[in-house]
Amino acid sequence: MTVPGGIGPWLPVVAVSVATLPVAYPVYRARVRRTVRRGVPDAVARRRALAEVGMVAGTAPWLWMILTPVAPAGRELRAVPLVDLVDVLAGGGLTAFFQVVGNLLVFAAFGLFAPLRWSIGARAVTLAAAGASVVVEGLQYALALGRVTSVDDVLLNAAGAGLAAVLSRRLVIAAAAAAPASA
Repeated sequence: MTVPGGIGPWLPVVAVSVATLPVAYPVYRARVRRTVRRGVPDAVARRRALAEVGMVAGTAPWLWMILTPVAPAGRELRAVPLVDLVDVLAGGGLTAFFQVVGNLLVFAAFGLFAPLRWSIGARAVTLAAAGASVVVEGLQYALALGRVTSVDDVLLNAAGAGLAAVLSRRLVIAAAAAAPASA
């Protein structure tokens, strides 16, 4: 049976990622305990641990996916902005959907959780994600993984992180507004 949109080869990555989620909770608890032992208040320790585990658990599977070699091995560089994106969108259908959404999600977990871990805004998150994406795309090219190295992937990866950072900020503001005032 063929899976639509070209996601078939990635189903094992998704399955392993989901299967490892139960490991995230003990890691979270250990991070909280360690941080509290260092004198950090419990609420701050919980927020930091959630952000750290969330960034890793939400980003590592995507990095695994995009750094997995595909056949045939080789290199292709697309350095003109938006040309690759237009080609993908012109193809239409599920493949275009999965290409665009997948690239938006690569560093989205980083974008969502980084502002919770550090006092940084969407601009800093977007720039950090763009830098990390350049490294990943460079690795794809240097290692000849049979993947297309595209400036549009960098743009989409960074945009996804930036959008997630904006969402994160709004969630933090909403949570603060909903929290009861302490007397």
